Amino acid sequence: MDIATLIGLLIGLGGLVGGFLWEGGHVTMLLVKTAAVIVFGGTFGAVILSFTMDEIKTVPYFLKVVFTDRKIDYLTVLDSLVETADKARREGLLSLESQLGEIDNPFLARGLQLVIDGTDPELTRNMLEMEIEAYENKEKVGHDIFMSAGGFAPTMGIIGTVMGLVHVLSNITEPDKLGGAIAVAFLATLYGVASANVLWIPFATKIKGKSAKDVLLMELVLEGILSIQAGENPRVIREKLMTFLPPQTREAAVEQQQAQARM
Repeated sequence: MDIATLIGLLIGLGGLVGGFLWEGGHVTMLLVKTAAVIVFGGTFGAVILSFTMDEIKTVPYFLKVVFTDRKIDYLTVLDSLVETADKARREGLLSLESQLGEIDNPFLARGLQLVIDGTDPELTRNMLEMEIEAYENKEKVGHDIFMSAGGFAPTMGIIGTVMGLVHVLSNITEPDKLGGAIAVAFLATLYGVASANVLWIPFATKIKGKSAKDVLLMELVLEGILSIQAGENPRVIREKLMTFLPPQTREAAVEQQQAQARM
């Protein structure tokens, strides 16, 4: 479970409901089936209309991305690349074939296979860059779906409110019921705006952020593979790949190097 996602949802929804209760409201006042049907039904319908069914079928996968915590160990991958570079310099590129089965990272394994097969460096770069681009395009679908939901939801809320006000005005001969009916009508706007800003847009942002971290790791691997293929010095490769690390990870790597140097 991604703790940040859980905490964010609890604080966001808790703040909205808690503030309402603090003002003397009741939870039951926020639960209106007709408003929910209009807003969520209209939003989901508009999203489905905007994308293909193959893209819509990926929604469970992207929801899993949002709620699952994926740790990316940049340092372990960097160390693996440096060790591989050292072995390639000492024993040759063909010696790397024996360790392909031990590599957990599929992108790294495919890249090393290209190097072992003697693929032209430019072709190796192009093939791996195309794979990165394909991954980015796949992840962008999830971001776009939830951003679309975040755009449609407030509009559906306004539509629901207008529909509710039409119903209110059609019964204007009963003034004692107008206050409650207007409050119910405006709940549609609340549902639309709240769902967009607490659910759909944050989900899209979360997907974008996690895919960016994956892409950064793939770019690190790409540069490492090309450096191994070029026969560069392992120490130079380490320094080069350090520039790809996020700031906190880079600081940890520097501290690790300094500790090793003192030993």
